[in-house]
Amino acid sequence: MKAIGILHHPRIPASQSLGTKIARWLEAQGYHAWQGSGWDEEGVRAHIAQLDLLITLGGDGTILRAARMGARHRVVILGIKMGRLGFLAEVRPEEWQEKLAQVVRGEYWLEERMMLSAELWRNGKRLQSYEALNEVVISRGSLARIIRLTADIDGDQVTTYLCDGLIVSTATGCTAYALACGGPILPPELRSILLVPIAPHLSLDRAIVLADGARVSIHVSTDHAAILTVDGQSAVDLAHGDEVLVQASPYSGLFVRTQGRGYFYRTLMERLTSSYGEGEQGDG
Repeated sequence: MKAIGILHHPRIPASQSLGTKIARWLEAQGYHAWQGSGWDEEGVRAHIAQLDLLITLGGDGTILRAARMGARHRVVILGIKMGRLGFLAEVRPEEWQEKLAQVVRGEYWLEERMMLSAELWRNGKRLQSYEALNEVVISRGSLARIIRLTADIDGDQVTTYLCDGLIVSTATGCTAYALACGGPILPPELRSILLVPIAPHLSLDRAIVLADGARVSIHVSTDHAAILTVDGQSAVDLAHGDEVLVQASPYSGLFVRTQGRGYFYRTLMERLTSSYGEGEQGDG
């Protein structure tokens, strides 16, 4: 581990001052430290291929951005919790020096989390492609009117949802929007794709769990606005007849863990009993 990036949250002033302290500490230990904003994707992408570790100072939203940018370069991520909920963050701000010293000594394990690849197709042409750590969501626009979504799995039609939307989630995303819509809680290392309808009307109202090799095709039928959202952060308007293809990404999110391997369930219970009403997993 030679070069380390530090991403602060531009709307959390304390994150930038803490980032400066961390950079000075790392440089005193002989490491090269680069600092940037977690919202400056162009600036981060210009440096990320040279980085070995990316430290995020914010909420889970900052970690989601970092994961999408770092995955193809296999940059590992260490999250310091300065947002509200923090399912993905590993370190509290007051313990950063102790935990970072542990990391640079090599006293950690790497957690690998599956990601999703999504493509938007219109009239036989691919318009956009995306990577997601949490979820891909197809949903209605501003009007409170249902949309019709036909889901094919591996080329076979499974069902048509009459609903407000459909969540296609990873195990990581099971504690985000999918959980709010009644989806199951999955172990974070599970390589599965989760389909969860949003407010279904007279159609399938149960979640479906698919193997990571599944290829999901969602056909959009609507006479008003619909939206494609990726990790709650990227949104694009959808038109009648559009198709969204989702499958496991060739890339994975890599996270530094210093806690025991059962940390996920302990963190989950803490969040559900004390903090769940304070924010959402896309914050920060």
